[in-house]
Amino acid sequence: MIDSPKRGRFVISEAGRELLARNLDRIDNDTLMEFPSFRDFRTAQSNTETGDEVVSSPVLGATTATPEESIETAYASLQASLRSEILGRILQNSPSFFESVIVNLLVAMGYGGSHKNAASQLGKSGDGGVDGVINEDRLGLDRVYVQAKRYAAPSTIGRPEVQSFVGSLVGLGASKGVFVTTSTFSSQAQQYVKQIPQRVILIDGQRLADLMIEHNVGLRVDRTLEFKRLDEDFFGEED
Repeated sequence: MIDSPKRGRFVISEAGRELLARNLDRIDNDTLMEFPSFRDFRTAQSNTETGDEVVSSPVLGATTATPEESIETAYASLQASLRSEILGRILQNSPSFFESVIVNLLVAMGYGGSHKNAASQLGKSGDGGVDGVINEDRLGLDRVYVQAKRYAAPSTIGRPEVQSFVGSLVGLGASKGVFVTTSTFSSQAQQYVKQIPQRVILIDGQRLADLMIEHNVGLRVDRTLEFKRLDEDFFGEED
């Protein structure tokens, strides 16, 4: 329920605000068990107290897990936590910071040429629902128009907003667009972009965080674990 944007500073998170808005008589462990992150914390705490270091298998009905399955489960849990942290920090910062995140991500993915060129393109406010434009390639042979909405969950981008963005593309004679949000898109919005001639990509909060993780935008490697297996060619004796 609390975020720490920097050392020694603590602020209530979006989830914390939503919890307080429910006007509960009390907030106890039973209430907090509604949240996956708290359940993970209690499970880890229980395992530590009992000396049990085995990570339970995500498969229902399974009682044991192989070391590989345990590693995959732990990795998936860490990734989910990291995605949540990324979106939380984006929402804590200003709209201009969100724009810089998009610039850095698009450049890391190979769009826009240099950071300077990308920023000059994306920084230009467009008309009718277009926030910016960025070169699709370093030579600027084609352009991609960008719309960005920094919404907190559970806000959802619906079809009308996406349709307005597509209308702006038509007015500009453009055929490619990217709509980025920190929240989610409704099923109607997702279905709509599949039926239009323009190529419009919808990037919701989870995919945004996944792309930032994949391209190391705003992240650094904390540590690397190397797993080794036997070299069967080395240990195999010839007949």
